[in-house]
Amino acid sequence: MRRHLFTIALTAMTLVGGGAVFGATTGAPAPGFTITDTGGKPVRLADYRGKYVVLEWTNPECPFVRKHYTSGNMQALQKEWGAKGVVWLAVNSTNAGHSEFKTPGEMREWMRAQGAAPAATLLDSTSETGRAYGARTTPQMFVIDPAGTLLYQGAIDDKRSADPADVKTARNHVRAALTEALAGKPVTVASTTPYGCSVKY
Repeated sequence: MRRHLFTIALTAMTLVGGGAVFGATTGAPAPGFTITDTGGKPVRLADYRGKYVVLEWTNPECPFVRKHYTSGNMQALQKEWGAKGVVWLAVNSTNAGHSEFKTPGEMREWMRAQGAAPAATLLDSTSETGRAYGARTTPQMFVIDPAGTLLYQGAIDDKRSADPADVKTARNHVRAALTEALAGKPVTVASTTPYGCSVKY
């Protein structure tokens, strides 16, 4: 029995950078969190109960992230859905001890230079929230409904490349999930395999 339980425990986790990363489950309540934004304000997921929320895992050093910012794709999504009442939160879970870590000022300036428009940019410098969601890559996307249920998680689209030109012909999974959800329809594709750079835990 003990051996069986150990096998289950190993199956339920993925080791990244020496730490256990537990994943959120599509169709289940999204893990709650309180993270400080780049202005020093604590942001709680619970504050947005009653609204759709998008979580965008990001890292300015990642070429896959830059693909979606240099093409203007990520900013367009942030603005499009923000105008429809969706709360868009960008999350950087790069550990404070990693060489790619950005200070609040550096992260704020990078987002400003991109013309980004999330409701807030959050610095998960302990990586606690990234681990709770099982965020593996940047970018990686999560869509949460007004009841706090995780509707979608995975890749931003179906073009697994760092080429900005691929954005034009890609199926955007986030746009598709939000379009269906806001129309009162079930999300057709609720989970995909994310692609990009590893989260720097």
